[in-house]
Parts: sequence; C-alpha cells; structure tokens
Amino acid sequence: MKRLLAFLTCGLSLSVAAQELPAQFNCPAGGAPVHEAGYVQIGGIPQWVTIDGADCRNPAVLFIHGGPGNALSPYASALYGDWERDFMLVQWDQRGAGMTFVKTRPAEGDKLTIERMTQDGLEVAAFVTRRLGQPRVILFGSSWGSVLGVHMALARPSLFSAYVGTAQLVSRIEDGRASYEQTLAAAKAAGDQKAMAIVRQVGPPPWTDPRSFGALRRVTRQYERARTEPPRAEWWKLAPLYAPHAAAFDEADDWSYLQAVGMKGDGMMEGIELPKLGTHFEMPVYLIQGTEDLVTPASVTRRYFERITAPRKELIMVPRTGHDPNPPMLAAQYRVLKKLAAKR
Repeated sequence: MKRLLAFLTCGLSLSVAAQELPAQFNCPAGGAPVHEAGYVQIGGIPQWVTIDGADCRNPAVLFIHGGPGNALSPYASALYGDWERDFMLVQWDQRGAGMTFVKTRPAEGDKLTIERMTQDGLEVAAFVTRRLGQPRVILFGSSWGSVLGVHMALARPSLFSAYVGTAQLVSRIEDGRASYEQTLAAAKAAGDQKAMAIVRQVGPPPWTDPRSFGALRRVTRQYERARTEPPRAEWWKLAPLYAPHAAAFDEADDWSYLQAVGMKGDGMMEGIELPKLGTHFEMPVYLIQGTEDLVTPASVTRRYFERITAPRKELIMVPRTGHDPNPPMLAAQYRVLKKLAAKR
C-alpha cells in the first residue's frame, strides 16, 4: 500500500499540516504497510499523531512521551524504525508539545493538567483502535509519560493489552528525594566540590524555585553519562519533516516545563503520587528500569512494583543505563514488546 497521506515531505508547511488523519482504515486480510502523519481532533484541538508499521495486522504500540513537552515523533524513525517490522508504532505529540504546539499554541492563561491530558491520551488510544481495527493497544510510557500512562491504564483498562513503563516516575517527592540523595552521594564519592555545591543549594524537594529541578538534572546527567553506554548520535537529529520547526519545539519544551514545575512549586507534577491511584492493573505490567537512573531511581521503582497486582508483572533492570534512552534500554524494550506480541 502506498503512503496514505502524501503530505509527508521535507517542506511541510503549516497550511499543509492542517490536514487531518481519516478516522477509519480497513486493514486487508493479507495485511498492508501504513505510514501516516497528521492531525486528529483530540480534546477540542488538533493534535499530531503518526502511525508507522510494515503490517497493519501487527500489534499497535502507543508511545506516551516524556517531558512534558519532549515529543518523540521527530526522532521516532531513528530510535524505533527497525521495530516497524513487528509493530504498528504510534507517536502522539501531547498538548503543548511538538507539532501539536506548532499548530495550536497555548493562549495566555492556558494550563496543563494531568486530568485533561489523561483524557487526551484516552481519546488518542480510542482513535488508534478505530483507525487500525484493533481492540486494544500496548501502552508505552516513559518518564513523565509513565505518569500519564498509569493514569490512562487505570482509567480505561479495556483499551490496553499491556502497560510498559520506562524510567517510571512514581512520586514527585519520593523520586525527587532519592534523586537528591543519590546524586549528592555520587558527587561526594567523586570529590566533586562544584557538583556538591549545586546539589546542596537545590536541596531535597519540595521545591519552590522553578530552576531547582533543572539544576539537579544537569548534575544527574553528568553522572549518568559517566556510568552508562551513550546513545547513538543520529537518534537526536530532527527528521527532515520536523527540522523547520526546531525553534517552536524549543519553545514548547520551555512552556511545558514551567507548566510541569510551576513558578512556586505549584505545577501539575508536584502532586504526583501514583500509589494513591491504586495499584491493581487489569493488564500485564512491565517496568523497565536503568540501574544508573538518577532521576527516577530504581529503589523507588522497585517499591512501587512490589505493590502492583496484575495478571502478569515483571521488573526488568537494565545495566549501564540511566534515565534517557540508550542501546541497552532500547534492546530491553524491544524484548518486552516481542514477548507481548507472542502472547497476543
């Protein structure tokens, strides 16, 4: 099958990008490739969705990106292109992120909320089931996306065949304190006076300065880099379709970051406490955790995992991996997805 939308070109303009993806697609009995990108009306605004895979009969995987604001769609082909042989890969640029931000910039006073974005995510998942004629999708959340993913999985389990969480964020306070303590310990062990001063100045959460998390994150990246296998350089180059919008993507990152942390520690992420939502899942749960993750440390993830009840559950620890994607993490994710596909 030829590409269903011919507007996938390097020179995509905003006027062309106004096209919307069709709501229905009849997957032939013998299967067919699908490569689509466009806008879908979600939560009252057009939101960017891409669908790529070699065979529409293969299981669909809905990626819930992190940040918030760090859309994966500009990098999806480089990161996950090889997976298209086995899965239908769905990227969604969330409200305030990526191409959704390009099309619908937030108005003054607009705010992101977990409740609104959870509903957005459920609408996207329902769209994908209709679009591909599949009853359920695999829900795949990373970092901030793992918070949204858990909310979605618990809110409407009938849409999802499994939940896969990577760099699972569990509790803003508990994860933040563990991050602070482990990063300070790493700086002390290295005799790094500069890093120790930064971490001590930030202090443990709760934080009321919007710069606090960013300052700590710069130090965690330093120590994660020293202990992990690096990502491939080509992963983080904008695909040609998205390159004209690089400045807007940076603006989206900044806007979404402030929405997340707030100006006085009052952003939408400050109240995150996933165990309070309940820990019973009606689908298999797989949590994939880097051993060197200093943002969502393994100790917090493990305690959460031990409380979860599910038809099946597994905690996969990935050595030489931190919070961000790298080759060992992607290999572990692919193995989990292949296991889920085999049980389909």
